[in-house]
Amino acid sequence: MKNILIINGHQKYSSAEGNLNQTLMNKMVSFLEEKNNVKTTIIQNGYKIEEEQQKFIWADIVIYQTPIYWFSVPGLLKTYMDEVYAYGLFFRGADEYGKGGLLTEKKYMFSLTWNAPEKAFNNPSEFFEGNTLEDAIMHLHLIQKFLGMKPLKSFSCYDVVKNPKIEKFLSELDLHLQEILNF
Repeated sequence: MKNILIINGHQKYSSAEGNLNQTLMNKMVSFLEEKNNVKTTIIQNGYKIEEEQQKFIWADIVIYQTPIYWFSVPGLLKTYMDEVYAYGLFFRGADEYGKGGLLTEKKYMFSLTWNAPEKAFNNPSEFFEGNTLEDAIMHLHLIQKFLGMKPLKSFSCYDVVKNPKIEKFLSELDLHLQEILNF
């Protein structure tokens, strides 16, 4: 039995209510709580910094459920990171840059929603010029690496505005969680 923290990093805009991100988070909670201890945070609803820090200390795995806005996480999720990822608790100074992470026994996973179509990745003639999903979010992986955490394979839903296939996304999420968590 693992301790799993799921963070919904959605930030509401008039054109983005966050229903898909919440649906995916709810699916994860119902799937994972059968065999694990699960805690959640919905950043849009507010949070207390010290409580969030304790959730990280408690967690074996942290899952970030978030849309990608302009090739990164929403501003509220970035603010959350700035406020919660504390020096001396999550990382410290080190002789070699990036080697001071204190969360070395923890893993993380990104579960992402993109308006970009899947074909935009892995193809040199498309927008991401042959880069993979993991390449496109390398900056997010480096944040977690700085804390000492180890990655689990990311999950992604593509083309979510123009072509939302909710049932397909939920089914693929189930398979992904089974695969990476060995259920």
